[in-house]
Amino acid sequence: MKVEATEVSRVLRDWLGHQRWYAGKSRTGTVQARLLATLAERPQLVQIWLADVSYAEGVEHYQVPLVMRTEPVEQLSHALVGSVPDADGGPPIELYDALHDKEVTGLWLQAIAEQSTVDGVSFVRVVAADEIPLRATSLALSGEQSNTSLVFDDTAILKVFRRLEAGLNPDIEVHAALGKLGGRHVAKLMGHVSAELDSDVWSLAMLQEFMTTASDGWQLATTSVRDLMAEADLHADEAGGDFAGEAHRLGVSTAEVHADLAEAFGTTVLDQPELAERAAAMNGRLTAALAEVPELAEVADGLRQAYADFAELPGQVLAQRVHGDLHLGQVLRTAYRWVLLDFEGEPAKSIGERQAHDSPIRDVAGMLRSFDYAARHQLIDMGSTPQSEFRAAEWAERNRAAFCTGYAQAGGQDPKEAAVLLRAFEADKAVYESVYEARNRPNWLPIPLASLHRLAGNA
Repeated sequence: MKVEATEVSRVLRDWLGHQRWYAGKSRTGTVQARLLATLAERPQLVQIWLADVSYAEGVEHYQVPLVMRTEPVEQLSHALVGSVPDADGGPPIELYDALHDKEVTGLWLQAIAEQSTVDGVSFVRVVAADEIPLRATSLALSGEQSNTSLVFDDTAILKVFRRLEAGLNPDIEVHAALGKLGGRHVAKLMGHVSAELDSDVWSLAMLQEFMTTASDGWQLATTSVRDLMAEADLHADEAGGDFAGEAHRLGVSTAEVHADLAEAFGTTVLDQPELAERAAAMNGRLTAALAEVPELAEVADGLRQAYADFAELPGQVLAQRVHGDLHLGQVLRTAYRWVLLDFEGEPAKSIGERQAHDSPIRDVAGMLRSFDYAARHQLIDMGSTPQSEFRAAEWAERNRAAFCTGYAQAGGQDPKEAAVLLRAFEADKAVYESVYEARNRPNWLPIPLASLHRLAGNA
């Protein structure tokens, strides 16, 4: 059994456009597939392929693990990539996304446990071999935007990076560094996979412990809001599902992670010209957003003033490695602690940009934006009234304050003392959210717009 790269390229051209993690849906590009590694030849041929997608502005690279079968498999119909001729003259070959085939996904764990090197792909084990759950069955998680994750019997989770670029993925880099420091608020790194391509190292996947009994931060927060809205005459601090204690503990945990990041990667400072340059970029993003979201015109002047205040700061602003995309969906509450997940940063940025030092207040701003979302998203379905708006705002402010208090008490910079930074970072994030909602969920657009009126000084 053998497939030609030209045939794989042909079927990938259509298939890629239907994948959530593919970033080129709105653009026209040419696809060139190349074989990276063969993980197994029997009983099924399993290979890792790369799809190089060329656009006028450059080339993007996507990882596509494939399993090849001579007959259709009904339970894998949702993972069918396409049918191609057998270059050896056999019957047509059905190509499936291997990450959805439970019969072959164990190959990744086996290779990590054995610390194998296959066709230039290196599988690295960080924990003892007996901690790798070789007999576990995989389940591909749904809903991810930029990667594919497999859970193995509630013991380990394998995150396979789809869009690739040269360099060590920040998620692997940060977990490895914080693991060495004994960081309490990150999951244990168990192994990772990389390839040597074009004289550089490219990260392909990482294996971590999976926290079976942990609760998702977003679900906990929105449940608290739901409980509050069910009690028509109670304030946020009176409702049985009050979240402020957890928000405080989450602030403490975030500050402790920032302290670990500073120890692991060092700190720098942003001088005045750097701040002015970043403010100019914020203004540029606002200008671009105005073309897509006309409602931003009502707050544009106030936001530009926030960016001007940011640009006029005298400099010497602490900078370090940060999470880069922190929100309630990136944290888990275990029985003993909060755990921060996914240190990749914003997927649309390059690895170099995601590794760059930034103010930790950017992470604080991201979490505060998430509290606003948790407070108001239920109003989209239940309808907004002056009373519900007031109660949502009260819940958000209570939990925003609790988070900041916890952050300050744990030794981080008090966000209230960095009001100019915080306002600008929140505004920049909310502008991004406005564009996202206008494109994908127009009925959610009032959530960031309400915050932008506040940040612009209109409310």
